Amino acid sequence: MTTSPDDQQELEKEIEQTRERLGETVEALAAKVDVKARAQEQLGQLTARLKGKATEATGKATQAGQQIRKRPVPAAATAGVIGVLVLFFTLIRWWTRRDK
Repeated sequence: MTTSPDDQQELEKEIEQTRERLGETVEALAAKVDVKARAQEQLGQLTARLKGKATEATGKATQAGQQIRKRPVPAAATAGVIGVLVLFFTLIRWWTRRDK
């Protein structure tokens, strides 16, 4: 059984493609097994998400601060009403416990 030069080249080409696919598969498996690298990657993703949320929260806090500076009276009035309500409910709670 003899093979022609074209068949020989085709066979060598298939062997090379198989080797490349096998190399890619081995790399993918090695990456899955590398727990430390996967943990570091997940930590990096988590860190990026948290930084994004912190930046977003900072922006919202800055915006709220600007709104309060623009209209300090409503903000102060709201804080005052909340303070009075807390004091009122604290006194009621104290008064009802005192009677027992």
